[in-house]
Amino acid sequence: MTIRKTNQNDIGTLMQIRLEMLRIVNGLDENAPFDKTLLECSREYFLKGEQTTVFAMDGDKIAGCASLSYINVMPTFDHPTGKRAHLMNVYTRSEFRRRGVGKMMVEYLIEEAKSRGVTEISLDATQMGHPLYKSLGFNDNGEGMNLSL
Repeated sequence: MTIRKTNQNDIGTLMQIRLEMLRIVNGLDENAPFDKTLLECSREYFLKGEQTTVFAMDGDKIAGCASLSYINVMPTFDHPTGKRAHLMNVYTRSEFRRRGVGKMMVEYLIEEAKSRGVTEISLDATQMGHPLYKSLGFNDNGEGMNLSL
């Protein structure tokens, strides 16, 4: 199993695997349609967004993917660079689960974040993913609040 960064040539495959993951996570039929805005914005994000996305490869088969979105905020004492990241879309195809694929991708992205001076990585975990993130040192954080607009 190898981990490789994606590039613009991967856009078709990136979109395909993202929609596959969204259907599964949201309990949708495999042919469920998606909103045009979601599709356009996802495509734009992969092409121009401040992110790193990786594929886990088993030979020429894609076993999974994961993305790290970079966020710049005002520096603080705890985060002097102001560079933070949000881990998302960690997805392993069913036939490759329970083999450490998710862990390999997240470890790769953690190292990538460190190399960019990121001082904090946040994420939203599913119940299935929670043990993986705990094993990698992520902590539950009940301090935050948000406002949906």
